[in-house]
Amino acid sequence: MPQRYFDLTDDVYLEGRWELGHPQDTQGVKLVNPWQFRTGKPSSWTERVRIPVKIPGTAMDYSHAAFGIPVVTSRVATLFERLAPNDVQLFPVDIQGQPDDFFILNAIRRVNCIDDEASEEARYWTSEDGWAEKVGMYRSVWGMRIDATRLGSARVFRPLHWEVALVIPEDIKLALEAIGATGVRFQDVSPLR
Repeated sequence: MPQRYFDLTDDVYLEGRWELGHPQDTQGVKLVNPWQFRTGKPSSWTERVRIPVKIPGTAMDYSHAAFGIPVVTSRVATLFERLAPNDVQLFPVDIQGQPDDFFILNAIRRVNCIDDEASEEARYWTSEDGWAEKVGMYRSVWGMRIDATRLGSARVFRPLHWEVALVIPEDIKLALEAIGATGVRFQDVSPLR
């Protein structure tokens, strides 16, 4: 049976959960380029990162800081290190009032894998939209499906030109469920059969 794949997102519908704010440097200054942790490319950041709690609540094993940056507990970080060591970077994070270790999870691979035909809708930016630098990139993707034949050795990745998605294979999904990871939500993006 072929491997299934899932878009891993932050379950924002959990009642009483926390909401994390804008990543900062060690002096408390907002990072100028926080997107470096969610573009599907390696980051050269060398300092610890601070992330404030924007709305207090229950800490999650997986949640997004501002700009959709994945923040994970050490047990989730360890799972990704073990199951996808070539696909992620982990950056230590200090979160106000939290004694536990947290990390930014940076997926460092981008794969041209969206199956436009199998997805419900895939729309591209055009020259008429007035954003020349975005022409040819996805404007929106609904009901995303991927073409697994294009993945090569990638296990954890962001789809090229639709880096808002963080895709993981089923074995990592099952491992997250097995440890009872909180804050995770999965959307199946496997090829249609």
